[in-house]
Amino acid sequence: MLTALSIRDIVLIEKLDLSLDNGLTILTGETGAGKSILLDSLGLALGARGDSALVRAGQSKGSVAASFSLPKDHAALALLAAQDIEADGEIIIRRIQTAEGPSRATINDQPASLGLLRQVAAALVELHGQHADRALVDVAEHRRLLDAFGGLEGQVEKLAVLWRAMSSAAGALNHHRSLMAKAEADRDYLEHAAEELASLAPEPDEESLLAQKRQLMMQSEQYASALDDAETALLGELNAEARLNSALRKLERRKETAGGRLDVVCVALERALLEKNEAQRAIADARRLFEFDPKDLEKSEERLFALRAAARKYKCTVDQLAEKSAGFAAELKSITDGGAAIKILELAFTEAKAAYEKAADVLSAVRRKVGKNLDKAVLAELPALKLDKARFASEITSDASRPQIDGIDRVEFVVAANPGTPLQPLMKVASGGELARFMLALKVVLAAKGSAPVLIFDEIDTGVGGAVADAIGQRLSRLAKGLQVLAVTHSPQVAANASQHLLISKMEDVGGKRMVTRVQPLSAASRREELARMLSGASVTEAARAQANELLAGRG
Repeated sequence: MLTALSIRDIVLIEKLDLSLDNGLTILTGETGAGKSILLDSLGLALGARGDSALVRAGQSKGSVAASFSLPKDHAALALLAAQDIEADGEIIIRRIQTAEGPSRATINDQPASLGLLRQVAAALVELHGQHADRALVDVAEHRRLLDAFGGLEGQVEKLAVLWRAMSSAAGALNHHRSLMAKAEADRDYLEHAAEELASLAPEPDEESLLAQKRQLMMQSEQYASALDDAETALLGELNAEARLNSALRKLERRKETAGGRLDVVCVALERALLEKNEAQRAIADARRLFEFDPKDLEKSEERLFALRAAARKYKCTVDQLAEKSAGFAAELKSITDGGAAIKILELAFTEAKAAYEKAADVLSAVRRKVGKNLDKAVLAELPALKLDKARFASEITSDASRPQIDGIDRVEFVVAANPGTPLQPLMKVASGGELARFMLALKVVLAAKGSAPVLIFDEIDTGVGGAVADAIGQRLSRLAKGLQVLAVTHSPQVAANASQHLLISKMEDVGGKRMVTRVQPLSAASRREELARMLSGASVTEAARAQANELLAGRG
C-alpha cells in the first residue's frame, strides 16, 4: 500500500506530508483547490514526464516522495532485486524536478532511470480517470487480465515451457539445415580442410607447451654450465669426500671415551656427507633433464611453425585449431551421415510443436469460456453505473499461424456505450465519464486479480449523480476491501463511503503573498460539514447537514 506522500514546492503546494491508510481514501475540495496538483505530484513520482512548470514559483526545485509497504513476494521487489537495489518490503520513490527542466529519480536512495521507475510504478499503482491513456486501455494487458480472472496463470506458464522447448528445437533444426546447405556448397574445401587438420591433429594449449619446450632446449647449454659450476663448488678440493670420511671414522672411534663431547660433531659430519651426496645426485638428475637431441629442437620448431601456418590459413588462433577441426568434421558429417541427424532434429521439432499446439488449443478454448464469464460479470455491473444500455465483450481472435509464448490468442476488451453503435476498443469510447465507469466495472469484477495494490480513480463520477454516484461509491468501497483505493470526487454519495477523508483547500500563506494548497484529514464532525457543503454549495444549510448525516448513517 501507499503509506505516505511528501511534496515540497510543487505548483501551489509548499510543504505537504500525508499519511495514508488502507481502505478507501476520498479526496474532496472545491474546484481549483488543488486536487489535480496532488495527482500530478504523485504522477511525477511514478514516472510521468517532468516539467519545470511544476516547480513552485521562486524555487529552484520541487520534490515528491512516495512510500510503499509491500509483501515480500511482490513483483516490484523482484524488479528492484534484479537491479541490485535493496528493498526489504519497503519502497521509497523520490523524484526531484528542477526549475531549469531536468529531473532525477531515486528508489530507496539509489539513482534510478525513468524506465525502471515506470516499470516499478506500474506494478505499484493504477490510475483510472477520464483519459484514454490510463490503465486497462492497453490491449497488451487484456490477455493477462483475462487469464488472471480465470486463474489460468498455471496453464499459461506450462504453455510457456512448451513454447521454449519448441523454439529451441526449431533453432537446432534450422541451424543444422543451414550447416548442411553451407557444407554442401563448400564440400571440396571442407574435405581438404578436415583432412589437413585431422592429419595435423592440433591439441589444446599445444602452442604454449611447444614454445616453452623450444625455449628450454635453446637455453640448455646455459643450464648445463650453471650445473657444472654448482658441482665444482660442491666437490671443492680433490678427495674432499674421502678426507671427510676419514675424519668421521677417527672421531667415531674416540667418541665412546669422550663422554659425549664428540657426539654432535659426528652427527654434523655425517649429515654433511649425506647432504653432499644428495646434492651430487640432484645435479646429475638435473643435467639429464637438460640433455636434448638437436633433432628434438628441430622437430619442435617444425611442429610449432606448422601449427602457426595452419592458424593463419584458417584465420584463427593456434588454440582454436582443435575447435576448427571439430567444426569442419561436423559440417562434413552433416552431408555424409545419410540424413540421420536431420531426421532426429525434425522429429524432435515435430513432437515439440505438436505438444505446444495441443496445449495452446486447450488454453484457447478455456479462454473463450472465461471470456464469456467475464462478459456476464461486467455486464451485471453496468446498469447500476448508468450504462444499462451498454455492451461489453472480451473479443478473442486466434491465429495458430502466429504462435506466441502465451498462446495463439489476442484478447481485447470492446464496448458499445449506446444501442445501435458497434463494439469498439475501450480507448475509442467517446465519453471520458463512460470510460471511467467501464474501468470501474472491470476493476470490481477483476478485484485483486492481476491488479496493482493501489488504485486511484480521478473524478470517475463526473456527469452522474444520485443513485449512480451511490453505486460508484459502493463499488469503490467493495474494491477497497482487498486493495488500497484513492478517489478524487465531487459527489457526496461517493465521499460518504470513505474510510479516510482528505479535504483539499486553497488559502493565502502566512505572509498573505501567495496562495497555497493544504490537505487536511477530516474528523467525523468536519467530515459531516464537508459532505453538507458538497450537497448544498457555498452556504451550508441545516437540511444539508441532516442529509449528510443520513448519508453517513447509511454507511455505518
